Amino acid sequence: MPDNRLTLPSPAKLNLMLHILGRREDGYHELQTMFQFLDYGDEITYALRDDGVIQLHTEFPGVPHDSNLIVKAARKLKEQSACPLGVDIWIDKILPMGGGIGGGSSNAATTLLGLNHLWQLGWDEDRLAGLGLTLGADVPVFVRGHAAFAEGVGEKLTPVDPEEPWYLVLVPQVSVSTAEIFSDPLLTRNTPPIKVRPVPKGNSRNDCLPVVTRRYPEVRNALNLLGKFTEAKLTGTGSCVFGGFPSKAEADKVSALLTETLTGFVAKGSNVSMLHRKLQSLL
Repeated sequence: MPDNRLTLPSPAKLNLMLHILGRREDGYHELQTMFQFLDYGDEITYALRDDGVIQLHTEFPGVPHDSNLIVKAARKLKEQSACPLGVDIWIDKILPMGGGIGGGSSNAATTLLGLNHLWQLGWDEDRLAGLGLTLGADVPVFVRGHAAFAEGVGEKLTPVDPEEPWYLVLVPQVSVSTAEIFSDPLLTRNTPPIKVRPVPKGNSRNDCLPVVTRRYPEVRNALNLLGKFTEAKLTGTGSCVFGGFPSKAEADKVSALLTETLTGFVAKGSNVSMLHRKLQSLL
């Protein structure tokens, strides 16, 4: 008899760089980006139901139950696998929405991997990542669980192993809409593609940064403050700002200075997702 309850981490990610190469006919943008995970994230608990019902018990302000990516992921997997089982879901949510650290996409991926395990479907990673892509461009990297250089809309993934520093992540209290940033007429969409592998150092620019900082002075302020101590970067299209440090002690020291006025956290960069380490331990 399988365990009928499962609690899994749903980690954050950082975009160590983000270049926008152009806009496609379908409206999506051609990107090059590098993803790395953080040992920090939400925690989701799944409990098996035998009546086929999928129920998320945690409320998200402003997000109807059926629109939540967690529910959408569970329903899609149930539909595609013709699984008769259901699930009750609770989430301990600490990742900000609209922060650019992958909260919703990570939750969807954790749900696909968690229910594959709980429902004993036996799907492989390729199949789960393919389903994940229909939920969002960032979902496949969380399904695969390894730091990656991503191309296309973010779905063509090449595993990479960048350094794993400690990061201080600042969380300005604004939610940035990805659609709003990508539709901004002032967004540059003509960065030449990087053809060298591995990606050369010094390509850590985020093409969304000028647009985000113009629209959100809170983000500009966080970048300026963190930039006094280390190279400060924006992750994704979101509001979160981060910088790397060689040790936890150094990251903690700067955090103590800056989190008097700003919200933030310190976390270790990781090339293997803590979700995958947990799933591995269950095998």
